[in-house]
Amino acid sequence: MAHSSRLTLSASAARAAAAVVDDDDDDDLDEEPGEEIESAPPLRVGEEREIGGAGLRKKLLRPGRGWETPVLGDEVTVHYEGRLLDGRKSVSTRDRGEPLTFELGGEQSIAGLDQGIITMKKGELALFTLPCSSGYRHAAAQGVPPDADMQFEVELLSWLTVMDICKDGGIVKKVLSGGDDRQTGDLDEVTVKYQVRLLDGTIVAETSEGGFEFCVNQGHLCPALPKIVKTMRRGEKAFVTIQPQYAFGEAGREATNGLPAIPSNAILNIELELVSLKPVVDVTGDMKVLKKILRAGKGVRTPNSGETVCVRYTAMLKDGTTFEKVGFDGECFQFIIDEEQVIGGLDRAVSTMLKGELSELTIEPEYAFGNGEAKRDVIIIPSSSTLIYVVELLDFTKEKDMREMTGLEKIQAAEGTKSSGNDLFKNGKFERAAKKYDKAARYIDDEGTFEDNEEKLVKSLRISCWLNSAACCLKLKDFQGAIRLCSQVLDNEFCNVKALYRRAQAYIEAADLDLAKLDIQKALEIDPNNKEVKSLQMTLKQLQADKNRRDAKLYANMFQWRRKDADVSVKKLKVEKPQGDEWEGSAEVEASNLENYMRCERKVAKKEVKGDREMQAMETEMPVVDATCACDRVMTDSMGT
Repeated sequence: MAHSSRLTLSASAARAAAAVVDDDDDDDLDEEPGEEIESAPPLRVGEEREIGGAGLRKKLLRPGRGWETPVLGDEVTVHYEGRLLDGRKSVSTRDRGEPLTFELGGEQSIAGLDQGIITMKKGELALFTLPCSSGYRHAAAQGVPPDADMQFEVELLSWLTVMDICKDGGIVKKVLSGGDDRQTGDLDEVTVKYQVRLLDGTIVAETSEGGFEFCVNQGHLCPALPKIVKTMRRGEKAFVTIQPQYAFGEAGREATNGLPAIPSNAILNIELELVSLKPVVDVTGDMKVLKKILRAGKGVRTPNSGETVCVRYTAMLKDGTTFEKVGFDGECFQFIIDEEQVIGGLDRAVSTMLKGELSELTIEPEYAFGNGEAKRDVIIIPSSSTLIYVVELLDFTKEKDMREMTGLEKIQAAEGTKSSGNDLFKNGKFERAAKKYDKAARYIDDEGTFEDNEEKLVKSLRISCWLNSAACCLKLKDFQGAIRLCSQVLDNEFCNVKALYRRAQAYIEAADLDLAKLDIQKALEIDPNNKEVKSLQMTLKQLQADKNRRDAKLYANMFQWRRKDADVSVKKLKVEKPQGDEWEGSAEVEASNLENYMRCERKVAKKEVKGDREMQAMETEMPVVDATCACDRVMTDSMGT
């Protein structure tokens, strides 16, 4: 596994990052340890520089390899030699004949020197000067006067990346050798090789020479294994220590396959290798079309909607029965993406493939043949069947880039795409139709360059695409989308009746009757005899009358309980006797308030009666019309505009 970048931020970079969180805390920030990479270039051989703000200085004696550096918590192996500034030697691993391995930031490390080592690359040799203020907590510093500065010549031989996977010490992984750039995902199918030992060295589980294959999200061996594998890259080898809560816990495990039992609350050590993985992609986002990549493709581009793909595939039932095999007789099988020439799951999956990719698709019935039976050659595919396709994308046609098209080519492409959208709309495939209209509009967006004689046609075509897309939004009950598209039209043609009409429909469905009324009034000012707009106006009046009646009942119910309280208060005024001047004054105020309240109640009652009379008159004069159904016929008519 390639180690992640370990370069330490400079104090200035740390302050800049913290400023995003809270500008007021800038003065309280401590300088970060490590080499300043924001404000200064990398050290050159022989150059010395202070690191951080604790007085530690670093002089580069020999550059290292690569760009990675260790971090606190990693296990480093170094040769080092410590001296006082007068040249007296304090300690040397070279004199002992073996390097020192320790955890950066751990008990064995030298205070202050850790912050220098995390700036080093593999193979680097550097001289560090530590001020006495660092405090030497290492045995190597015994005999050093408390007020003496020290110098350490350090060679970083290697390090192991150490990862506390669960952040609680329960699973600690040391990377023995890195893998490639492909990291494991939850859905992937992996092959691993492992050997599991107890602390006394007893082997309690191991794979065969070829390893064991399993799906990460389904797990294997113990709860820790999938957690570990998700942190690994293909080809990586690691040594992992697992605490009991992530292994077999109190229950342990009985002896199996000739291997001894695992005792209760046993700590396990695993030598693990991620041999291979097959990435699995959730194509549709609902786990109903899964693509397992058996062989990676080339390039970065996948087929777009409307492009012709060339594939070969073998189609099977879940039990392995092959019902179709095409593209293996010398000619590939071709179909157009997003034109429903094949089952939906195959269409959607191929649109995510790279050229040369070989994948296995698992397609649930919703994206296959649904609840009905289907016949292929001599085989009947049962209803609600899950299908398996092994597909290879051999090639696909690439549409000409819009930036390379002339104005006339863009117009022709937009007209053709819009025409396809019209056909889809008439067949009730509104979501796909909307995609076509959006694509057609992109061909002729405002950034395009067109001749003067083309501008009028382009504007008309663009507005037509927006209007038709708004009609799709209404069908799909995306009322905010319809409002947005109609508003775009009205920004260009403020008197467009269709845009006002469809936006009014969307406002009605979104329960914004006041804005719908304004659009209808504007449309009738432009076209007073428009039957569809008049019908929508009648619908709006009906809806407004219903709303007024509901509001009247709501207010009546709200005041009902207050009326009862008022009646009780009046009775109390009649029965209770006055108790002095103070009571008389408050009684007069209460009586006045009650009289005002009853007057308001009578007004509300009159308004309610008036509303009922208007409602009765409306019911006799105008029919109830559904806002969406009233204009379905004109939506289809407009597709040809």
